[in-house]
Amino acid sequence: MDPEHAANPTAELTTHGVGPWQGELPDDPRFDPDLLAHGDTRNVIDRYRYWRMEAIVADLDEHRHPFHVAIENWQHDMNIGSIVRSANAFGADTVHIIGRRRWNKRGAMVTDRYQHVVHHDDVADFVAWAHESSLPIIAIDNVPGSVIIETFAIPRECVLLFGQEGPGLSDAAIAASDAVVEISQFGSTRSINASAAAAVAMHTWITQHVAF
Repeated sequence: MDPEHAANPTAELTTHGVGPWQGELPDDPRFDPDLLAHGDTRNVIDRYRYWRMEAIVADLDEHRHPFHVAIENWQHDMNIGSIVRSANAFGADTVHIIGRRRWNKRGAMVTDRYQHVVHHDDVADFVAWAHESSLPIIAIDNVPGSVIIETFAIPRECVLLFGQEGPGLSDAAIAASDAVVEISQFGSTRSINASAAAAVAMHTWITQHVAF
């Protein structure tokens, strides 16, 4: 195990990657001299091989989608890291953590370095931001009155709001939402994992708004 990963278990380390740059070095400020010299084993797409982290974030900022993701964090939910990772994969603009500032980053697999993540002290603070930004809040939870996501037209610019594993969204979050949708299920369990639900909801946004 390399020293960085030994000191930080969430440091980027993968069996995939590339070795030191071969041939004439590129004259491009986006490239990291250390990665060019020693190789790049980070979990990034080929386009970003050898790039500086700051350069990757700047490039992502030019292509992020206009939906945000928000997560209530009252119980230090282990799913938050996985939701951040999915938000990065689907090109979400920003992830908003509501409640406790600390969250378990292990599931993020270091994608929080590339994904904008902001904190809100409580639901009221988050709602004030959403209203100021003119973004409708679309809650994802299987509560009475919710509509199935497969029949719901998700606004192009919006915030997808998720609750904690188990209790789901708080009453305050439900009350503040412009719509509440649920994911259709056909088995015996009452709900699916929070991070899985978040991935399904984000992908639904993609299928509705991204042309392929």
